[in-house]
Amino acid sequence: MYQVPEAYYIRIHHVRPRFKNDIENVLLYMAGEISKLPALSKKEFNEKLDEAIYQYPGNITKTPKTIHNWRTEISSLFGFIINDEGVCRPGERAIELYKSEDLVEGFKKFLYTFQYPGAHIKAHENKVLIEQGVHFKPAKFILKLLKKAEEIEGKRVGITKGEICHCVLNDLRCVRDQEDAVDTWKRIKDNRNDAIEYDMTGDVIRYAGDILDYMEIANLLTTYDSRSYYLNTLENEMILKFINSAEWFKGYDRMIANRAATLDEINACNLAWAEYVNQDLGSTDFATDILAFIAQDDEEYEQLRQQSLEAFEDKLDTDAITSTKDIGDMGEGMVYGHECQRVKVGGRSDLIHLIKKIPTQFAVGYDIQSVELDELKRYIEVKTTISMKPLHFTKIHLTPNEWNTANTSRDRYFIYRLAISKQDKKLFIMQDPVGLYKRDLIDMIPRDGAEITFDTKTLGYYEELLSWAN
Repeated sequence: MYQVPEAYYIRIHHVRPRFKNDIENVLLYMAGEISKLPALSKKEFNEKLDEAIYQYPGNITKTPKTIHNWRTEISSLFGFIINDEGVCRPGERAIELYKSEDLVEGFKKFLYTFQYPGAHIKAHENKVLIEQGVHFKPAKFILKLLKKAEEIEGKRVGITKGEICHCVLNDLRCVRDQEDAVDTWKRIKDNRNDAIEYDMTGDVIRYAGDILDYMEIANLLTTYDSRSYYLNTLENEMILKFINSAEWFKGYDRMIANRAATLDEINACNLAWAEYVNQDLGSTDFATDILAFIAQDDEEYEQLRQQSLEAFEDKLDTDAITSTKDIGDMGEGMVYGHECQRVKVGGRSDLIHLIKKIPTQFAVGYDIQSVELDELKRYIEVKTTISMKPLHFTKIHLTPNEWNTANTSRDRYFIYRLAISKQDKKLFIMQDPVGLYKRDLIDMIPRDGAEITFDTKTLGYYEELLSWAN
């Protein structure tokens, strides 16, 4: 059984959400509820957020302590809430996730800034890391490790939770001394050659498992059996951005250099940390390339890419589309293809030229102008959710402009909810949301537009997502 040499052993960890097995659904829900709150005193903010947490399916009977833990775990680990001298407000990461519903992008941004030490853990726990000289970004190191391993071996290389736990996270040579990834790989390979086993007890490897799972949700890693994790070659550009990034929160650096810190000094960094993890990352494009997300390998990605180019090159407004990635980043592209095929299957190929993707800057209140088989117009607002696992959803937000357009267009206005996961692509369609609201078939809260709540079992319908080939 492998043991980290005593001189290098450290037990590194982070907050572990109690909703880990449902983390994607929970984060989407919480990002929305947090984003809707104005800046309030900490007490008021917490009370209103607790009310929202109780409304999450299955939480109504939970104890106040469990609800409190949900709030604090989300706030500390994902930086969704900024507490500025007792006044709380939504963080930029929560607002972005609420608006985009792109969990893959959200986890990329989370991992890009995630480091040890960091205010995602309590001050006394950070104190231990600082006194040990820890200075470590796990996602960056793991990606570099796998990249080096593949270069050395000349083939695809996977890594296990046990290897990351014992040979990386719990070893000061990595987390303190910034050991070259080549040396870490050599140690792991030697252990493999010697058939050395690792303690795989759940409590021991869970933190390594969390990070690897989060990297999989971010589409940076892929796994075929939940045992070994491999680089996702379709995300090579993003992987290199992680590896080459100099991003680092410097608030603890003086303390790390001195190997000493007081709890007051550490707590004094909390606001700066929250602002750091919520910084504008506009210089780095984290948006999900849907083609890379749904493809199984490089060959399939190239096929999808070529199909997209052929299907959209002459059909979409070329001013708004500059690359295949721009198409792949937007669910509108897939819905556009669906509409073209729907009309074609209906025997009206002559109407395809009337289907248009509307550039965002036109702000007309919908994304796609389509057409019925009887030549009436169909106005489509596309809401796309991207996640590793299939999500359940009961809410859709429309901007004031979208809700006003829906009110004007009535039964000509459709909401297409496209839920994309690794396992499936589901298209849920709702017609005339304003009419449904006026007939009390859906709930609507006026909140920076309209917050619609509905039941997919009794309202709207699922439709097979059609593929369009030119």
